[in-house]
Amino acid sequence: MILRLDHVQLAIPAGAEEACRRFYVGVLGMDELEKPPALKARGGLWLRGGDAVVHLGVEEPFRPALKAHPGFVVADLDALAATLMDAGHTPLWNEALPGIRRFYVADPCGNRLEFLSTDIPSPGSS
Repeated sequence: MILRLDHVQLAIPAGAEEACRRFYVGVLGMDELEKPPALKARGGLWLRGGDAVVHLGVEEPFRPALKAHPGFVVADLDALAATLMDAGHTPLWNEALPGIRRFYVADPCGNRLEFLSTDIPSPGSS
């Protein structure tokens, strides 16, 4: 039935677009996508990094996602951790899953993001 995940949406407060642009585009290296004209007035951003698409939508009242989160597989986890540290975003490494290297970091609005190494096992593999 389901073919693929199209995008993940995270909430941001009104006026946070520029801070999010600096983080998602400037630090994470994602590309900003053009929003359809009918949706531009709502604010927010649409972003793509590889096959991952993130929509940041304005929500009032705003409450960051502290537990729920997207998980991004990245080519060089250690380089990304260093880039995030240099930009003032401290990765929180997590070793709860044996054999999987990963960390969490908060975006400028406090939303939780997970980053995983490319050497994670495929779903269903043994």
